[in-house]
Amino acid sequence: MSFIPRSQTVQAAKPAPLSAHRGWTASLDFQQQINPPNIMSSPFPKSSSAAGEGRVVSKVMPNGLSGLETVTYQYPLKLISPRPAVDQKSALVFLLSYGGGLVGGDSVSLAIDVLERSRLSIVTQGHTKIFRSPSLSVVTRQTLDVRIANEAGLCLLPDPVQPFESSVYEQAQIFSVEPRASLCLLDWVTQGRQARGEDWSFLRWKGRNEVWLRQDSATEKGRLLVRDAIALDSTVLDTTGRPLKSSLHAHGVIGTLILRGPHMASLGDFFLVEFAALPRLGIKDFRTAEAKAAEDSRKTTQQKWREGRLKMEAAHNVIWSAARVRGCVIVRFGAGTVEGGRVWVGEMLQTQGSVAELYGDQALMCLR
Repeated sequence: MSFIPRSQTVQAAKPAPLSAHRGWTASLDFQQQINPPNIMSSPFPKSSSAAGEGRVVSKVMPNGLSGLETVTYQYPLKLISPRPAVDQKSALVFLLSYGGGLVGGDSVSLAIDVLERSRLSIVTQGHTKIFRSPSLSVVTRQTLDVRIANEAGLCLLPDPVQPFESSVYEQAQIFSVEPRASLCLLDWVTQGRQARGEDWSFLRWKGRNEVWLRQDSATEKGRLLVRDAIALDSTVLDTTGRPLKSSLHAHGVIGTLILRGPHMASLGDFFLVEFAALPRLGIKDFRTAEAKAAEDSRKTTQQKWREGRLKMEAAHNVIWSAARVRGCVIVRFGAGTVEGGRVWVGEMLQTQGSVAELYGDQALMCLR
């Protein structure tokens, strides 16, 4: 047994230097010692895109079919492309969002390049839902910036946008096309969730579609061919003092179809011919029953189809118009229900046949 004199002090053993511990350095401060730094670094470069941004590039692959060179996206945007089929007529991309919709304040921006001679179809998997915003200042936005090269084409036939009660939404779709580029665009919006009693109950909905003819110089913006804009605001009464839902005349969906380019030339002519053949207001049929029966027996298949379509339009409260504007055909329509609008647009496109022939049946899946 040994004793330590009071004049001496006991020295504890020195701890091993911090450099002896893996991942630590002798210069770390106390906080770093508690939370050692992550020594693993990602081998991939940091993404340069912001939240909600995406990009799609389609081109002709070595096998002669249209394919996708680039598909990138960031939350809340989501893009899905199924495995290409050997007989596909266009590349296919599903335009989606996490949760099936966009919440107040979300912003989505998608850039699309359709390179020369390629064909691209874009569809959705159900309505794009726009959830409510806490105030008018919290805006949900969606922007589409598209460039279409010569002999290339884009077919954009999505499900309609469904703005919920108290939602605020703004949309801009800008298309820059070369002289021989083709475009088929369907842009439509519903009254909301009819099952919950919504009837154009959103706060504000703004949409703008522009088609620009691209110039040779990269510095020039180009020539504006079409600007189609619509503003629906439930906070403002119309000129007669009626609320928004009253001014839409019991329509559950309204929309615009824009057709341009050689791929859509026949379809555009089809709409113009059918619009010219619509019966005019106030017209009366003074023929006898015998005369009607005799004429019915001589009707062509096209005339019989037209009669059936007119009955369908009356049943679904469909009204529409068509006009040619600077090389584009603009079709505006409204229907009593979403299903009625879907049936009418699908019937017109499937009967004429250009979309299915050039882009495949997959391009029409949202209209079935």
